[in-house]
Amino acid sequence: MSWARLAAIIRKELIQVRRDRLTLALVVGIPVVELLMFGYALNAVTDHIATVVYDESGTASSREFARAFENSTYFSLVRWVSSRDEAMRAIDSGEAKVALVIPPDFGDRTIAGRLTSAQLIVDGSDPSVAQTALFSGGLVAQAQSGVVTLETLARAGAGAPRGGIELRPVVLYNPRMVSVMFMVPGLIGIILQMQAVLLTALAVVRERERGTLEQLIVSPVRPAELMLGKVLPNVVLCLVSTGLTLLVARVLFGIVPRGSLLDLYVLTLPFLFGSLGIGLAISVVARNQAQALQMTMFTLLPSILLSGFLYAREGMPAIFQAIGLFIPMTYYLQVLRGVIVKGVGLEVLWPQFAALSLFAVLVMTVSLVRFRKTIE
Repeated sequence: MSWARLAAIIRKELIQVRRDRLTLALVVGIPVVELLMFGYALNAVTDHIATVVYDESGTASSREFARAFENSTYFSLVRWVSSRDEAMRAIDSGEAKVALVIPPDFGDRTIAGRLTSAQLIVDGSDPSVAQTALFSGGLVAQAQSGVVTLETLARAGAGAPRGGIELRPVVLYNPRMVSVMFMVPGLIGIILQMQAVLLTALAVVRERERGTLEQLIVSPVRPAELMLGKVLPNVVLCLVSTGLTLLVARVLFGIVPRGSLLDLYVLTLPFLFGSLGIGLAISVVARNQAQALQMTMFTLLPSILLSGFLYAREGMPAIFQAIGLFIPMTYYLQVLRGVIVKGVGLEVLWPQFAALSLFAVLVMTVSLVRFRKTIE
C-alpha cells in the first residue's frame, strides 16, 4: 500500500466535500437541528392545555374556580365563551382541547355549603392530552373543593354542611382514548407529505441527471407549463394514495372517517399543492438525487416534531410553537383529526384550509420564479 496515494485520494475527497457546500451544510445542519428540536421542543409532559370556560353562574366563586385551573399551569384559559355551543365549536375547530362548564347555581350552592358540580368536556382525539386533562382537572377540583369546605366551616361553624365541588368529566370523539385514533390520521399526513415532496423533487432531478431537462428547456414548453405538467399528475397520484391509506386504515385498524370524504379531499388539495411545491423548490436547488433525498428528510423532520404529530404543541417552548405555525403539517393534522376523528367539515376547518391555501400559493409562486431563473 502506498501511503502517498492514499493521502492523495483522501485529499481529493476532502476537496470535493468542501466544494459541495449544499451536502456539507446538510450533513452539519441536520444533526444540529435534530438536537435542538429533540432537546428543547419535545416534551412528554403536557401542560398549558388550551381551555375555554362557559361560566353560567357569573359569581366570584365560579370565577375563582376557573382561575384555579389556570393557576395549576396544566390549563391555559384561552377565552370565556357565552354558550355551550360556542364551547363545542372551540373544541371541534381545535382552538381548545378542554371546556369547563360551570352551572348557573354554582355560586349559590357553594355559599350555602351544598354539594355542587361542574363539567369538564375533554377532546379525546389526543389520548395523552385527554388523560392529563382528566387527571389534573380532578386534582384541581379536589383541591378547590377542600378550600370551599374550609370556608364554609369557618363561616357557619362545625355544624354546617360540608358541601364541596364535584367535577364531572366527559370525553368526546374517542371515549376509550385509543391511541390508534390519534396516530393513524397523523401517519396518513406524514406519508402523504413525504410521497408528494419526493415525487416532484426526484422527478425533476432525474430529468437533470439524464440530460432530458435541457431538451425540455430548448423546446417551446414554457417554465410554468413544465412545472404544472410535473405537478398535476402527481396530485392525482397522491389523491389515489390518500384513498388507499384510508382504506387500509379502515381494514386494519377499524378507523372509519366520521366526516365527509368530499370535505377531506377538498381540504387535502391545498396541502398537496404545497407539498409538491416544496418538492419543486428542492429540485431547483438539488444537483442529484442523493441531495434531493437529504433535503426531503430535512423538511420532513420539523413536520414530525413540531406539528403535534407525536407530542402536544402546548407542551413546547413558545419559540417552537411559533415555528410550528409556519409548518403546513400543523394545520393538516387538525384537518385529518377533525374530519376522521371528530366528524367536522369545511364549515369548521376553513381557517386551516385558508392557511394551507396561502402556503400553497406562496410556495408554488416561489418555486416557479426560482425554476424559471434556473432554466434560463
